[in-house]
Amino acid sequence: MPKYTLHINGTQKVIDTEADTPLLYALRDYLQLNGPKFGCGLSQCGACMVLKDGKAVTSCLLPIASIGNSEIITLEGLVESNGKMHALQEAFIKEQAAQCGYCLNGMLMAATGLLNENPRPTDTEIKEALELNLCRCSAHTRIIKAIKSAAKNQTGP
Repeated sequence: MPKYTLHINGTQKVIDTEADTPLLYALRDYLQLNGPKFGCGLSQCGACMVLKDGKAVTSCLLPIASIGNSEIITLEGLVESNGKMHALQEAFIKEQAAQCGYCLNGMLMAATGLLNENPRPTDTEIKEALELNLCRCSAHTRIIKAIKSAAKNQTGP
């Protein structure tokens, strides 16, 4: 079986698996990183989102062989350099932006990807960034409020 070296949450991990193994399975089954969830298995619900080189991507259909030297960040790696929770995590807690929590991984990863590219998004841009994330708990208003709060409290542009 081939070996793949992955750059996950700031560390290198070597995994023996087939080339077509989805990244989600490698993360959950081999590395016990359970932030990304298995939802639909079709890249349509967002539960499995991770950051690949800073951009939010679904991982359920992404073959491990396509990762290369990309830096992958999972929910477990979404911390500030000083060990504190990420500003988005703090904002989601403050705004009570989660109910059942199943979509939470995808919402946080999509929002992080958005803020990496656009530190001051509009409501429309936030909604567009979250389009792939299915949530049935009706927390959307609080989620948008949390993302706006985190964006406002970021340092930088």
